[in-house]
Amino acid sequence: MSGDITATSLRFARRLLQRKFRATAGEFLVEGVQSVREAVAYGSPRAILATDEAAEAFPDLVRSGYERLTPDHVRALTDTVTSQGIFAICGTPTWSLDQVVTDEARLVVICAQIRDPGNLGTVIRCADAFGADAVVLTAGSVDMTNPKTVRASVGSIFHLPVVAGVDMTTAVDAVRRRGMTVMAADGSGTMLDQVADAGGLDGKVAWIMGNEAWGLPPADLAVADTVVRIPMWGKAESLNLSTAAAVCLYATASRQRR
Repeated sequence: MSGDITATSLRFARRLLQRKFRATAGEFLVEGVQSVREAVAYGSPRAILATDEAAEAFPDLVRSGYERLTPDHVRALTDTVTSQGIFAICGTPTWSLDQVVTDEARLVVICAQIRDPGNLGTVIRCADAFGADAVVLTAGSVDMTNPKTVRASVGSIFHLPVVAGVDMTTAVDAVRRRGMTVMAADGSGTMLDQVADAGGLDGKVAWIMGNEAWGLPPADLAVADTVVRIPMWGKAESLNLSTAAAVCLYATASRQRR
């Protein structure tokens, strides 16, 4: 069944744009066709909010009904210029470190105080694409249910576990107990192809990815078994975080699967 969204429901959805309210409610807002599709497939959303145009274009997403949005409602729920006009309200997934860093895990990403929500969402998407078992966010990282993070993950937030608020030492200890080699991505390290040629990526690996602005501090570099840099032959000074993560994760996944 479908009907116009109530003022109470709209107010609740708008408050999900606030981190504190998301934490209290245990729910978050998903925007966009592909993200909502993944939410329907994996996340069992509590509610679908959509314009009539979006519902007509994507009937598979509104079979169980939807709360009807007007263009003004859509503008109140998003900062995107050209929203697709469809949203879902989902329960926040919760995972513990012990649940996701298991003996079977072979590839884990540890994000050290990543602050940009778009970057975090893209890193989660890359981790999903290259078969990582989990993403671990250290304390001080952006909220994984930030609307921009969720949008940038394009549904990958529903595919693999993300653990938040973990101390770096605790995260590293956990992956080491499971036999993982800890790699830190930093411009001061050994070239990635040299590490790969030496067999350093063949086994179980945990990658530490640093903050967009200042990278990894000395204390975080010190906990790694190997510090690795991506070789570059052009004139660019550096790669952004999500691009670097994609390169490192692809190199690791391809070696592990040979």
